[in-house]
Amino acid sequence: MNQLHTPKASRNQETGRLSFIRPVSRPGSPFPRRGREPVADVPFGAARTWPTGAQTAFARTCTFSIVPALRKTTVLVASTALLTLSAAFPAVAAEKPDDDKAKPPGKMSEIGGARLGQAGTQVNAGPGVPKLPKKLTGRSWIVADAENGDVLAAHNAHWKLPPASTMKMLFADTVLPKLPKDEEHLVTDEELAGVGAGSSLVGVKEDQTYTVHDLWLGVFLSSGNDAVHVLSAMNGGIDQTVADMNARAEELQALDTHVVSPDGYDAKGQLSSAYDLTLIARSGMQDKDFREYCATVSAEFPGEKKKGKKREHFGIQNTNRLLTGAYGVERYEGIAGVKNGNTTNAGATFTGVAERNGRVLLVTVMNPDGKESNAVYQETARLFDWGFQAAEKAEPVGTLVPPVSAVQADGDASGAPDEGAAGGGPAPAGGGEAQAAASGGSDGVGTALAVAGGSLVLLGAGVYVVNRRRPLPGRGTGSRRG
Repeated sequence: MNQLHTPKASRNQETGRLSFIRPVSRPGSPFPRRGREPVADVPFGAARTWPTGAQTAFARTCTFSIVPALRKTTVLVASTALLTLSAAFPAVAAEKPDDDKAKPPGKMSEIGGARLGQAGTQVNAGPGVPKLPKKLTGRSWIVADAENGDVLAAHNAHWKLPPASTMKMLFADTVLPKLPKDEEHLVTDEELAGVGAGSSLVGVKEDQTYTVHDLWLGVFLSSGNDAVHVLSAMNGGIDQTVADMNARAEELQALDTHVVSPDGYDAKGQLSSAYDLTLIARSGMQDKDFREYCATVSAEFPGEKKKGKKREHFGIQNTNRLLTGAYGVERYEGIAGVKNGNTTNAGATFTGVAERNGRVLLVTVMNPDGKESNAVYQETARLFDWGFQAAEKAEPVGTLVPPVSAVQADGDASGAPDEGAAGGGPAPAGGGEAQAAASGGSDGVGTALAVAGGSLVLLGAGVYVVNRRRPLPGRGTGSRRG
């Protein structure tokens, strides 16, 4: 997989080791790893002195061999039934996070399984299954296998809550494939006029030129609403982008999700759920650029270009503290993205992806009580730990469903399980956009996510179905493309 073209950028890996994801971080990241002293914080926008001759900040970076391919064995949901469910559970305003008496609705969506529509914690506590962590306060959370789609445990999975900047995952999944990253754009006053007061910003300025690549760094690392608004303008405007995102959410069967503002800024009726955010993250991780951006720890962003002078750049860092190990949070071993958020109405939200011993998990946590410092990260880490221990023992309580187009392409509208061979499989969702994401190649093995050559890649066209593991043909031959 090719590295993003960022000046003075390096791969997130130790010398001589393959990385789970190749980000565009500077060598010698200033963020601490366990057992090392942190580098002093540098104020936003200030000049940063980058270490020279330093090793990467990460002791281990998700190195592993090829994960076995997968064989589908799930119930596919017909699109007509999904539209009915969508109408049955319309978007409504959620309670504010400071309302301690807020309770999940008595009836929630059952997409992914009936138990996921139930309030409270859902887990199959069978023999050998470790107990869930005690300190879990998130209003909604989910632990799922990113490859086969098994939901290992969940709590109010379909509770519609404000998502904050985790909504940017859907923005990126929708818009990123449309815009060439080397395209340049001159920013206007109008494009920045709608950025909400108090927004997180990367520092985009009017009358300055940026590449699409620059702007995506601003979205993924700094959670820059200014960058989102400029990219939305390049996509046809805010209204068009919101419509595109809502259509994409429906395609992904993320039917708890309703977009009002593409940057996740608090707005009436802007909602998602832990289940939906996990679906969206899983979809985004199919795209090479999405994976690289969300795994990037730090980079340089263009400053103001003054007449007769060379354009300056300033350092930016990823706001995902499990990735950076910043602000009192230990970097989580094996973490590789995805996105955090925090607003007044949403509280703290986070979706993360991590790998351990060849298994890739997704965890989403929404609005913990905040009594613990960095609670959304701490609770995510606890759920990752539990998930990696429980994955081989816990029977799933539900599944991450495939997109509508994958269901239609498979030709199964009956909802009956398909235990047939995994060869062939449905075309990727999203037409040409998904085809671009699927450029990793296919040998006819239907699979959602796999790791080849040390990189998380989309292997083939038969994606997003729940699968049963089986060995890859020609494993270890190097015949697959990354």
